[in-house]
Amino acid sequence: MVDHRRQWPITDDLAALRENIQRYALRAGLTGSRLDDLVIAANEAAINVLEHGGGAGTLAISCDGGVLAVDVADHVGVLRPGAVPDERPTGRGDRGFGLWLMGELCDAVTIDRVPGQSTIRLSMQVGDGADDEGAAPVGRSARPV
Repeated sequence: MVDHRRQWPITDDLAALRENIQRYALRAGLTGSRLDDLVIAANEAAINVLEHGGGAGTLAISCDGGVLAVDVADHVGVLRPGAVPDERPTGRGDRGFGLWLMGELCDAVTIDRVPGQSTIRLSMQVGDGADDEGAAPVGRSARPV
């Protein structure tokens, strides 16, 4: 499916943002727990913008070639490529789980950085059995969290 890119500002109205993401992803063919995973991951990325990214940013979503992508950009640019941890944080604090969680929930997570902006891309494969309940998608761990 090829669809038009949609974009929204990130504000403290996260419920509306989640609804927009869910509506778009459903139309793109993402369903079930994979849809829930994407909405949770995108919500976490938006919260990070509000708390750590200067409080302003944008979320864009698009689907092309069977890949649904959510790009969350902030206006500070502190995230660096490779910042998504492979292993669960130790839990010795009340922070630090967001990037790891995004990596667990999505098929792929990448970070791009240019001066004054960081963009995290959350990607999910759509179709070809990727939506089967209980099956771990390509690039995602099937281990319990």
